[in-house]
Amino acid sequence: MDPFTASSLKARKKNTIKDFVSVASVLHVSHMCIFTKTELGMYLKLSRLPRGPTLTFKIHNFSLARDVVSMLKKQLVYEEAFKTFPLVVLNNFSGEGMHLKLIATTFQNMFPTINLTTVNLSTIRRCVCLNYNTISKTIDFRHYVIKVVPVGLSRGVKKLVQAKIPDLSRCQDISDFLTKSTMSESEAEDDEVSHVKLSQDLSSRGNHANSTSAIKLFELGPKITLQLIKIENGLLDGEILFHELIHKTDEEKLAIKKRREKKRKLKEKRKKIQEDNKKKKEEQKQEHKEKSLKGIQKKRESEMLLEKIAKESTENNEVEDDDAQHYRDEVGEEPDEDLFKTKVGTKRIRKHAMRYKPKKLKIDKS
Repeated sequence: MDPFTASSLKARKKNTIKDFVSVASVLHVSHMCIFTKTELGMYLKLSRLPRGPTLTFKIHNFSLARDVVSMLKKQLVYEEAFKTFPLVVLNNFSGEGMHLKLIATTFQNMFPTINLTTVNLSTIRRCVCLNYNTISKTIDFRHYVIKVVPVGLSRGVKKLVQAKIPDLSRCQDISDFLTKSTMSESEAEDDEVSHVKLSQDLSSRGNHANSTSAIKLFELGPKITLQLIKIENGLLDGEILFHELIHKTDEEKLAIKKRREKKRKLKEKRKKIQEDNKKKKEEQKQEHKEKSLKGIQKKRESEMLLEKIAKESTENNEVEDDDAQHYRDEVGEEPDEDLFKTKVGTKRIRKHAMRYKPKKLKIDKS
């Protein structure tokens, strides 16, 4: 799938399908491949994000990419091939049944579309081949790297054209090397079926427009054999549009549809109740917060009032001391105790009075 794949996405054990669906639009992910394993076998689920449909395939056999490459006699794996998207080749998907069309459409939409009039042939370096077997109802998935070599050149000339340094140790002259009767690798191994006439120049040496070249495929892997089991309308859920093993009547389908609709309505009702409860809790929390703020504000106001009273009493005491000293300096005698004392207001006296009044004494009349 390179380079259009979220290969750097790190998944955790706590992640669920909802987590991946929520970030799919941000990462521009259109499809999700899920591999599962049960006691009956391994399965592959292809889901179109974010609302489906979902195709479930059973994996009959597979080979990993590293195993495929290690078994090849001649390997051709290079990093430049994975910088552009591959070409998708679908074979034998034109049979009867809407499920075949849906499979073909799903695999086509997993890769970018190619405009045949403006495409640069040098960017097509890989291909993904999908072949449908009508007898076994299985799909063969193969992955190849494409190599284009010129045709009609001897081995020596081809080496010179491709800018390779030839070995001239066994030749008396350069003409001996160029006039060897040995056929080129493309002519010796490939037949005319693989020969094509190029419509434009390629980046590889020796392949020019209007010249004949041979296309060679080197397998990269993985190799997978799949069989479609079912198709669901939604994302891993919903109405079953196709099932290979189970066939239901119209009455059973209608009953399942009613049951699913009832379950959906119950889920929506529970969700609404949860939202209402959450809203009530938030309102209660806001009211409690407002009450707490009012209490704190009232406490601050009382503290400020006490500070003001204490400040006024201190100022009054200072004024009294200044008046008494002035009287001593002018008259030369000590003033009376009640001469310069200020009268405290009744409200202030009541405020600092005792909170509880003493109980009246009961007189025993007997």
